[in-house]
Amino acid sequence: MSRVRLGVVGLGTVAQAVYLPLVTRRRDLFEVTAVCDLSAGLAERVTDRFGLGQASRHRSIEGLLDAGDVDALLLLTSGSHGAVAAAALGRGLPVLCEKPLAYTLAEADALAALAGTGPPRLQLGYMKLYDPAVRGALRELAGDRAALRAVEVTVLHPSQDGQLAHAGVSGPGPDGLPAAAVEELRLETARLQERALGPAPAELRRLYTEVALGSLVHDLAVVRLLAGDPERVEHADAWPSGRWPPSVAVDALLPAGVRLTVRWHYLDRYPAYREELRLYHEEGSVALAFPSPYLLHAPTVLTVTGRDGDAVSVREHRSTVEAFEEQLAAFHRLVTEGTPPAAGIAEGRADILTCQRIVRCLAARRGIELGGEAAAG
Repeated sequence: MSRVRLGVVGLGTVAQAVYLPLVTRRRDLFEVTAVCDLSAGLAERVTDRFGLGQASRHRSIEGLLDAGDVDALLLLTSGSHGAVAAAALGRGLPVLCEKPLAYTLAEADALAALAGTGPPRLQLGYMKLYDPAVRGALRELAGDRAALRAVEVTVLHPSQDGQLAHAGVSGPGPDGLPAAAVEELRLETARLQERALGPAPAELRRLYTEVALGSLVHDLAVVRLLAGDPERVEHADAWPSGRWPPSVAVDALLPAGVRLTVRWHYLDRYPAYREELRLYHEEGSVALAFPSPYLLHAPTVLTVTGRDGDAVSVREHRSTVEAFEEQLAAFHRLVTEGTPPAAGIAEGRADILTCQRIVRCLAARRGIELGGEAAAG
């Protein structure tokens, strides 16, 4: 199988701004044969825009799976992906699943049971792991990882509208979304939030699903690759009170006593998205500066600082190779050759656990005791 028949589930922002432009350009790897979205009007506009007129259109995942005309699934809906990913794996279909994998450890464990012990069938959409700059940082740290002292992450996150002005993204339009389906999704999200955190305040539930699992997991994935998973969350805070989304601070302990600090700031009118990750070791530092994820082929900048004799050496690396495209090529290899992905169910589960620990630490600062899975994590 050289060309994979692809079903695309969810035709919103990330589908229109990122995946469909790349998938339709990589017709050597993929053919979109089915799409699925709650909005029939949006499905019609998107398939027309991207020349997908031959793809069958569905409003439910069951309808798409029952049609049987796909080899793999690209899962781009909002919210938890546990149920849809499980439905696809249950039919034997490989899945490229955008973050987050799921909202609960129970969902992740159910997916692991479905996946079994054979070749991997789920790739988690942590595109930064395929970024040439991130792979370069990994090579730079190969001899110095044991000497790491600290990792610092800073994210300056303006409004999504400001990041998408160039992309021409369409919404559901005047037909809107079916009210019953929207209410069902709302209730399911609330049920999963309670499974994860117990009867927590609404702000903490949203912080968990929309900020921690919705954004911070990308940085946790890069930190895992370069320095390991957090072993303990020591501090968490969110401010200012009454503002949404807030700023979030996290301090955690990585393997070998390395300290991790994360500062995530939603700044509605900030002029440009900025995401930086810096790793300090005994002989220098490695820094990554990521552009907005919606700017395709915008380079991530890798800066390596060290010593060159008696002088300071600063080397900078840039590449316009697109991380999302590299991720899609890796998914093609997973489907056709069984090649393991950079991140899958186990990594998604680890991030769910870390995000629950972050929210539990924040809740404790406020005198709130969480229930659910977070109480035991």
